Amino acid sequence: MKRSMSLVADCLDDWNTLDKEYNTLEVEFEEYRKKLDDLYVLQEKCMKMISHQKKRYTYFTETFKNNDDVMQDDQEAISHIQEQISQRRKNFKQMEDNLPRNSGKLLSAILGPMSVSLLKKQERFKYKDDYEKFKFICTIIMLIFSFANRFVLEARFSDALYHFLLLWYYCTVTIRETILRHNGSRIRGWWVFHHYISCVLSGVLLIWPDGPVYQLFRNQFMTFSLYLSLVQLLQYYYQRGCLYRLRALGERGNMDITVEGFQTWMWRGLTFLLPFLFFGHFFQLYNAYTLYQLSFHNDCVEWQVPVSGLIFFVLFAGNFVTTVIVVLNKINQQSPKEKTKEL
Repeated sequence: MKRSMSLVADCLDDWNTLDKEYNTLEVEFEEYRKKLDDLYVLQEKCMKMISHQKKRYTYFTETFKNNDDVMQDDQEAISHIQEQISQRRKNFKQMEDNLPRNSGKLLSAILGPMSVSLLKKQERFKYKDDYEKFKFICTIIMLIFSFANRFVLEARFSDALYHFLLLWYYCTVTIRETILRHNGSRIRGWWVFHHYISCVLSGVLLIWPDGPVYQLFRNQFMTFSLYLSLVQLLQYYYQRGCLYRLRALGERGNMDITVEGFQTWMWRGLTFLLPFLFFGHFFQLYNAYTLYQLSFHNDCVEWQVPVSGLIFFVLFAGNFVTTVIVVLNKINQQSPKEKTKEL
């Protein structure tokens, strides 16, 4: 009985303490809401001021460009203003990294009118690391799945699951990469468009019905997928190390990510990947050629055959041309001393 009364007394004392903490919480929360409202007001104010400044700087730049006949003193003042404009435009980029921005047409169409700006550096880095882990885990799963489909399983249902996995993966990666680009990651040009095309290809393969022509191409595609997964794992492992080293030297940004291709920053330390990449590109060309031949097969009635062949050819052309351009540009940018060292 005494023990029960003691427990009740302890609970009453704890309740009084919790009641005081709750009252403090209400005060703190009201202060938080007020500061949050003030933050939104400040964000909107800063965004409007930056937009106004940009418009005025554009006006000044065009005016100075169209009026060359000026006095010497005015020319010096104009040069000084142009230098300030150039510097302030760089400062605007740093300011905008810490302000909400328009999500763009793709993200707005998928997510609606919501901001995907990650304002804290820690949040951006965490999201980037989660993206890298996501790619790594999915690549391992696709490696195992493609190996099983190639050497163990022979059911169209398991193939469909693999094609659905590819479709889901490329759609998810496309959305995540768009969010990363929105928050400062540098991935541009073909490697962005590459994932959009891969989404379409995965969707076409998913709805390709089973039949003689599908079975003729199945093993070749699973072999290609297995090789591609191995190369992507190889790229991921070495690109991560290369990016870490370049970030430490200050030559790359903290938001740069691994990509499924070859870029200029990979020149030092990752050129050994080029033969593997070129073999993968020509494997895509071989897939396109095989599908082109199969489109004339007597049993071919599916529209997916020529469409898949065309997409594989587009992927080959984009990957091959982009990689060659990067390599040639990097060779041309090298100094004679660097070329002599490599020779």
